[in-house]
Amino acid sequence: MRILFTGGGTGGHFYPIISVAQELQALAKEKRLLDLELFYLSPTPYNPGVLYETGITYKKNSAGKLRRYFSLLNFLDLWKTLWGVIISTLELYSLYPDVVFGKGGYASFPALLAARLLHIPVVIHESDTVPGRVNLWAGKFAQRVAVSYKEAAKYFPAGSVAYTGQPVRKEIANPITEGAREFLKLEEDVPVILILGGSQGAQKINDAVLGGLKELVEKYAVIHQAGERNIAEVSATGEAVLFGSSHKDRYKPYDYLNPLALRMAAGVASVVISRAGSTIFEIAAWRVPAIIIPINERVSRDQRSNAFAYARSGACEVIEEGNLTPNILVSELERLVNNEETRQKMKEAARSFYKPDAARLVAEEILKIALEHEVEK
Repeated sequence: MRILFTGGGTGGHFYPIISVAQELQALAKEKRLLDLELFYLSPTPYNPGVLYETGITYKKNSAGKLRRYFSLLNFLDLWKTLWGVIISTLELYSLYPDVVFGKGGYASFPALLAARLLHIPVVIHESDTVPGRVNLWAGKFAQRVAVSYKEAAKYFPAGSVAYTGQPVRKEIANPITEGAREFLKLEEDVPVILILGGSQGAQKINDAVLGGLKELVEKYAVIHQAGERNIAEVSATGEAVLFGSSHKDRYKPYDYLNPLALRMAAGVASVVISRAGSTIFEIAAWRVPAIIIPINERVSRDQRSNAFAYARSGACEVIEEGNLTPNILVSELERLVNNEETRQKMKEAARSFYKPDAARLVAEEILKIALEHEVEK
């Protein structure tokens, strides 16, 4: 039995695929299916080490973006996509998987089109409240459509859609409290603010944090994932802002938090500040009160909708990017950290929002369709 995964080259697409793959392997072991083979077809492997550890074979294709504005790059990327469809069709014809699982994004289009041309069953998962163009298209012929938000279900055929929630990696789903402060070199009894700008960082969040940093470290320890491309500038600015401060050691900038450090930071955090991508579901898994700052709608049309969907659950507050200033951020943190009743309500709301069996549900549907397809072959 062969399952092929495809998705855009971001952590929001890649890591849910890993979660589903892990559940497929667990199900195969339970059902004694010894011939399970997993493949990942995408322009980049994103994290080759994780693919290897998970037992997934990487296959390379190509794909181009279709921008919503005029750009000469659209013509170049059209050829990348056409070439990607040819390569994907050849790969799928050679492998002939029982199911193709698409996570969305422009990089998944060539493999999904190849699957349709070859009549291979397709399952897709949509992480956002407003689906992207590829998933909207693929939803018309996919046998199953799983969604992370209830709000996304209306965009797909009712008979094929299921509200499963978002698969979250097992290795980061459970926060760690014991030994976390020692590991992260944090003072005891000082509230912790965890800031997650994503793997690439978030410039506007970084600027607001640095603008209020001197005031923040007077009361809190600040763990700041600033992104690899921003870490040098953020570290230097933070050092300059806190020059002479007796609490400068409370500021902990990181380019990237590995799974262990992330779980420990989540275990001691009083509040998490984040964008409104798939990190929302990790925060919900940790049951930590949050301030969500979505990317401007001109850049990402789904993040604002995601943020307010999570806010309606009661698990977070939203600050829109246009309203974000150091003073507003500091004031909102002060309000949340000092209001235990509000924070407790947010924790309970996050518990209700999070679907811990999401990856399992998706894997069960994939396996069911794969077994049916295998019999038909």
